[in-house]
Amino acid sequence: MVKSTTTMANVYAKSYWNRTGKYSCSSSLPLGSPGSVYSMGAIGEKIGGFAGEYTAVRSIKIVVTQRECNYAPYPYWQSSPAPRSSGFGDLNGDRAADILVRDTAGRLWFLPGNTRGTLVGAGWNAMTAMVRHGDLTGDGKEDLLARDGAGKLWLYPGNGSGGFVARRLAGAGWNVMTALTSPGDLSGDGKVDLLARDGAGKLWLYPGNGSGGFVARRLAGAGWNVMTALTSPGDLSGDGKVDLLARDGAGKLWLYPGNGRGGFGARKLVGAGWNAMAAFISVGDTTGDGRSDLLTVTNSQYRSQNPQTPGGAGQQISYAANGRGSLYGPTWVDNSWFGLHGVS
Repeated sequence: MVKSTTTMANVYAKSYWNRTGKYSCSSSLPLGSPGSVYSMGAIGEKIGGFAGEYTAVRSIKIVVTQRECNYAPYPYWQSSPAPRSSGFGDLNGDRAADILVRDTAGRLWFLPGNTRGTLVGAGWNAMTAMVRHGDLTGDGKEDLLARDGAGKLWLYPGNGSGGFVARRLAGAGWNVMTALTSPGDLSGDGKVDLLARDGAGKLWLYPGNGSGGFVARRLAGAGWNVMTALTSPGDLSGDGKVDLLARDGAGKLWLYPGNGRGGFGARKLVGAGWNAMAAFISVGDTTGDGRSDLLTVTNSQYRSQNPQTPGGAGQQISYAANGRGSLYGPTWVDNSWFGLHGVS
């Protein structure tokens, strides 16, 4: 059977070849039937009917990514408006925490916190790192930084509605960095900064200049290559200064309180067992209580503490902050994060 359209409601085929260059999704029920579960067919693969080809394929969908057989191309995301605008984690200015997520096809999606998503653009798989958090250009809109495979760092100024205007080069040679994170204003001058860890484990502070670039970097510390993840949730400790979270190789999560001058005070342990997390996503206040929170996406090591919620990879877990440097939770949010990369 040859299929040239992206959907076909009634097929009645025992088998077909997928030569579309995309993924095929087949079901034994007509397209859109309640309870339909689609089986994924790989590119160039022969797909047989169900139950050993005794049950015909009744409907086929052609999709860009595997997850779209049974899910939306983006995950479920809902957030509550914060009591005041913070300019941190809010791309469209509605005070609700937003998410940017990239799928395996390189499409970037904007999730404003109302369960829906909007396509920002394609081709983002060319980027090896993406960082957001705050207004780098000084126009009151949150921006995005992205590093390409050649090590060039690009600034994508936000347009205030979840998208971006024309990018501009922020610098070159950034492929020597093994981690990038933007904490907001770490130095206390009112401008958004960037933290970068190099291959030797040195952590560098790049103070923002308020117009989309950086002034001379300075060393924030050494020995940071023992950390397997860095994320900047904003002010977790409630002292008005932005902080840093870091996970070490043993799975311990550490809070490094910002001192308001570009450095950190004595670290304190947040908890252990964080090696079950594949990604940390910091987007500010997600619960609407005025405190910065933390989102995570699990890997296959994750075991749910609640028998009513699933374990394994691809679970989105939320941790609400108490405003004193600790986290409440975990709270299970969604289980459809497979094949996605959240921008933090």
